[in-house]
Amino acid sequence: MAFTRATGKHRRPSRMKRTTAHAAGVAALTTTGVIGTLAAPALATEPAAEETGLLPVVSIGDSVAEQIDAQAAAQKQAAAKAAAEKKAEAAAAQRAREQAKEAREAEERAAREAERKRLTAHVPPITGSYVSTGYRSGGSLWSSGSHTGVDFHAASGTLVRAVGSGTVVEAGWGGAYGNQVVIKMNDGTYTQYGHLSSIGVSVGQTVTPGQRIALSGATGNVTGAHLHFEVRTTPEYGSDIDPIAYLRSHGVSV
Repeated sequence: MAFTRATGKHRRPSRMKRTTAHAAGVAALTTTGVIGTLAAPALATEPAAEETGLLPVVSIGDSVAEQIDAQAAAQKQAAAKAAAEKKAEAAAAQRAREQAKEAREAEERAAREAERKRLTAHVPPITGSYVSTGYRSGGSLWSSGSHTGVDFHAASGTLVRAVGSGTVVEAGWGGAYGNQVVIKMNDGTYTQYGHLSSIGVSVGQTVTPGQRIALSGATGNVTGAHLHFEVRTTPEYGSDIDPIAYLRSHGVSV
């Protein structure tokens, strides 16, 4: 009995045929792009951020954010405190400068006032003396018939001082007055000092209250050493005024 190969649709293909068919199927799929499409996700790599134009977002915890906020607030507070301290220091320095300026101005005002008082003060022409012959005393000793000034008791060589501030307009021989000094006072009046033994100032010189101008003596028409002191409203003889009243009006006790 002879055996024959079975045929029909239930016949299993041989190994070689199956392999050939699988290869052909893969080729067909490759040709149609199916495998390429399916394989792409598995083979593709993650795109870089610079290729997409998107930056990654980093998330931080609430505690870290609170620490950052607290640090920023502390820095802001410290900066505000430093600015306030700097402003306060600048204000204090400005106040100190203003106070120093005010103090200097006060000192200058006080010095000016002291100098003004010194220059406007008046003193007696001879210290510790007294009037031996009064104003308008009558007698034959005076050509006008009366005394045009006052005589202060003084030994020869006694220091004679300017009674106030002014400018010397005469310094030398004055006839009956002997050696004399005439000063134009700052208030416009003229003071005369006569019968001097020596003169210590010159014409044009300025003098201040109490400044030494001469020494008393007995030159000219006199009977003994003394100081003749006279006050006039002009440089001319005959314009005399009461010298004691003049000194007292300027605060001099005589």
